[in-house]
Amino acid sequence: MAASCVALPGMAALLLPLLLLLPLLPLLLVSWKRWRGARAKRHVLIVVLGDVGRSPRMQYHALSFVQSGFAVTLLGFCNSRPYEELLQNSRIQIVSLTELQKLPVGPYIFQYGLKVVFQSVHLLWKLICREPAAYIFLQNPPGLPAIAVCWFVGFLCGSKLIIDWHNYGYTIMGLVHGPSHCLVLLAKWYEKLCGRLSHLNLCVTNSMREDLAENWSIKAVTVYDKPASFFKETPLDLQHQLFMKLGCTYPAFKARLEPLDLATERSAFTERDAQSGVVTHLRGRPALLISSTSWTEDEDFSILLAALEKFEQLILDGESLPSLICVITGKGPLKEYYCSLISQKRFQHIQVCTPWLEAEDYPLLLGSADLGVCLHKSSSGLDLPMKVVDMFGCCLPVCAVNFRCLHELVKHEENGLVFEDAEELAGQLQMLFSKFPDPAGKLNQFRKNLRESEQLRWDESWKQTVLPLVMDT
Repeated sequence: MAASCVALPGMAALLLPLLLLLPLLPLLLVSWKRWRGARAKRHVLIVVLGDVGRSPRMQYHALSFVQSGFAVTLLGFCNSRPYEELLQNSRIQIVSLTELQKLPVGPYIFQYGLKVVFQSVHLLWKLICREPAAYIFLQNPPGLPAIAVCWFVGFLCGSKLIIDWHNYGYTIMGLVHGPSHCLVLLAKWYEKLCGRLSHLNLCVTNSMREDLAENWSIKAVTVYDKPASFFKETPLDLQHQLFMKLGCTYPAFKARLEPLDLATERSAFTERDAQSGVVTHLRGRPALLISSTSWTEDEDFSILLAALEKFEQLILDGESLPSLICVITGKGPLKEYYCSLISQKRFQHIQVCTPWLEAEDYPLLLGSADLGVCLHKSSSGLDLPMKVVDMFGCCLPVCAVNFRCLHELVKHEENGLVFEDAEELAGQLQMLFSKFPDPAGKLNQFRKNLRESEQLRWDESWKQTVLPLVMDT
């Protein structure tokens, strides 16, 4: 016993210096990282506190940084497959973040608080463990808790924080909880306070740039979404291949009648001649209408369903209109709700299909469609739907529901049409598909206008707007 008592002070004497050194360990870690700072000059950390595969703009940023000589580490949830070009690039490392699933216990505020604490600690650890970077490039929303965490890591490691403002996170929360909910007010205060901590801010519209300056005291640079080079019109033979592929899973793409020659391939829209191999559109084919969505509260698909019902009635009344195949792509929380509504419809001349497409198939389908429909109504009124940008890249005319800054993208009667409600959308569908397919019709005129507009692509736009900013800072 006496020996043990003597040993205890001795052990304490040995442990005391170690305990005193413990608080210095973070400083030693930071010093070590700063020592490696020379390696950080051409490295960027891109953070998406969401699904990387469903964040095309951030994937484009990653590819553009790589093309400009940077190495990129992309952190985010890996629920959906990103673009193949991203996966095959040796200078892009994708780091998966763990998504905390909703807990079935406790009040919502407790669950949300627990989620924020977990994400803060988890993101902090993942960032600290990465190679040092010149920039931490963050998508907002979601910015809670990512803005504060990224700023803190940047402060420790000498990285500059860049925020890419796609929208305001608190306005999205407000769609669910109401604008006066305590969590929404807290999120707004946090976003406004922490948003000023960045070295550089990008945003998606001039309207948002003005709002950030006037109401948030944040100076931002507008970087419009632009279509990537693979968003283009799809050649007819590739359309046929895609329709045949999708027909194996989704009956809407299958031919209504089998060809007399069994060697002939036929889809709902196209046919490949067995002898010549030439692909042609079927006579009397249905029109292909497409919309894409995240199935969230800022898109009201009941407008489209009501318009389709009116369109169906016009056909039943004898109007010269084609049958429609309406494809609505995407994943999201309200998908089951709307699929239930769709299943209750008894359309005779309209089929509605809700697939989740592979990343490589989505631009091909857009390039094969006859008309796009956008129901995105910005929660803030300040962001633009990227789906319309992609549709325009494929020279696909669009009917879009009106909101505050839509005029920055959709030019009414020039590259598409703007509507306010289901009645107006139904009238536009009737006008555009009258005597379909009519080479002299309004639909083809819009497509011709898009072809002649010589749209700037993402890579060119990024080099003109973002690259000078990161090289200067």
